[in-house]
Amino acid sequence: MGLRYDVAGAGPTLMLVHGVVHRRQAWDPVLDLLTPYRRVVTVDLPGHGESDDLDVFGAQRLLQFTDRLAELVGEFEASDGPVHVAGNSLGGYLAMCLAARGEVASATALSPAGFWNGPAAQARSLTKFAILRTAAAGLGKRAPAAFRSRFVRYPSLAPFFAHPSRVSYEAAIVDLNSLLTNTTLAGGVDGTFPLPALTSPIVPVTVAWGTRDLILPYRNRHNVLDHFPHARLISVPGVGHVPMGDNPELIASILLSGSELPASV
Repeated sequence: MGLRYDVAGAGPTLMLVHGVVHRRQAWDPVLDLLTPYRRVVTVDLPGHGESDDLDVFGAQRLLQFTDRLAELVGEFEASDGPVHVAGNSLGGYLAMCLAARGEVASATALSPAGFWNGPAAQARSLTKFAILRTAAAGLGKRAPAAFRSRFVRYPSLAPFFAHPSRVSYEAAIVDLNSLLTNTTLAGGVDGTFPLPALTSPIVPVTVAWGTRDLILPYRNRHNVLDHFPHARLISVPGVGHVPMGDNPELIASILLSGSELPASV
């Protein structure tokens, strides 16, 4: 099963992986800042955007996501050399899984999933998605019209973006529809988020976390070191859970820096 992806730019290959219910266009705010220096691959996860869905859920679904991405990485590696990967939220978790398995040159994660302060904290984060989904469903067919008002749209986007005014109406509507229809949420991502054992040589990992993240709290960042003691942690002030649109220049610089790290440490 193939994944839908776009390729732009020139240089070392950097694959970008979006979060749950998002799509490859989530990286549009930083794309033009990356393509002068990187061959950028933006990919839709299974069941997201234009990629076909999978009929598995829970931890097995996450493993299938990782395996599909690993296959795509392998295709680009065979033709273009080492592949760096970066991801946001669920995409950040998947990027770190690939790094742990030694299947990428480096991994950069923006507010990655999988590093909660225990099961209760994980349940709270996933419950936020359920509440947002229920609220969106309550708008029904009125949603497109309601979202034209910034007094509806901005509060609806605020859990994900520190600066919801920077998200266009058109992008907000696509995200709303994805929230309502995506089967990853409908079928459940409530299993554990297992992390593979680290391979040798150790793949460089950079983790950046927004201080205004309302979905996966900023305090979770130190849990990364339990599994990736070599990880470089970066605090990003003034950005939320999906930081690419909050501060494109800063996020692009983090992605470029993360994908410049040596192949081993």
